[in-house]
Amino acid sequence: MLKCTQRICDGMKNIFIKQYFSIGLVCLLIGLMIAILFNTNHQTTERDTRDTWEIRTALLEEQKIQQNLYTEIAEAETTLREYQEQTEHQQIESLKNSIKQLREQAGLTEKKGQGLIITLEPLFLDEDFQEYPEINAELLQLFINELNAAGATEMAIESQRIINITPIRDVNENIYVNNSSIGDLPITIYVLTNDAEQIINHLEVSEIGDYFALENVTISISEQSEIVLPEYGDLIDLQDVDIVDVPEEGES
Repeated sequence: MLKCTQRICDGMKNIFIKQYFSIGLVCLLIGLMIAILFNTNHQTTERDTRDTWEIRTALLEEQKIQQNLYTEIAEAETTLREYQEQTEHQQIESLKNSIKQLREQAGLTEKKGQGLIITLEPLFLDEDFQEYPEINAELLQLFINELNAAGATEMAIESQRIINITPIRDVNENIYVNNSSIGDLPITIYVLTNDAEQIINHLEVSEIGDYFALENVTISISEQSEIVLPEYGDLIDLQDVDIVDVPEEGES
C-alpha cells in the first residue's frame, strides 16, 4: 500500500515538473518572440525616421535653391524690362550702375560696414626659452573658412582683400595672401558682417581656438561700428579657373 502511494506521488511529481518545464519553456519562447518583435519594430522606426529626415532636409535645400533662382530670375526680368523702357541715355546709366554693382560684388572697390577686427597675437608662456610663435597658411585658411561659415560677408587680411579666388599659401616660410606677404604675427583680419555676435559665439565653441593655442597664438576680437576694407589690388586672372557642372540631386 505504501509502495503504491509512493509511486502515485512520484508520478504526480513528475507530471508537475513536466508541466512547470513546459510552461516555463512556452513563456521563454513568448518572451523571445516579443523581444524580437519589439527590436524589429524599434529598428524599423529609427530607419524610417532617419530616411524621412534626410528627405525633408534635401527637399528644404532644393526649395531654398529654387527660391533663390526664382528671385534672381525675377530681378533679371525686372532689370531687363526697365532697361527696355528707358531712353538711350538712361540705358547707358543703367549699364554703368550694373558694372559698379558687379565691381563691388567682385571686391574691386573699397567697402565699408560694421563688423569685427580680429587679431592673431603671439602668446608667450616662457619668454626665456620659447621661440617666436608662427602659423602656417593652412591654419590661416582654416580660420577664414570658419569665419565664412559663421556669417562673414567680406574680409581682408592686413591690406589684402579676400575674394573668391584669393590664394593663401606658404612661400619660403612666409604666408602670402594674394601675391603679397603678410609678415609675422600679429596678424589683423578685418571682417564685415551683419551679425557680429553670431561669429563671436561660433568661434567660442569652435575647435579653431585650440588649434591656435597649440601654436601659442591667441585670438583677440573687437566689435566695430565701421570698418573699411581695401579694394582688391591685383589683376583677376581667370586662365586657370574651370567651369564645373554641379550634378542635380540624385545624380552620381
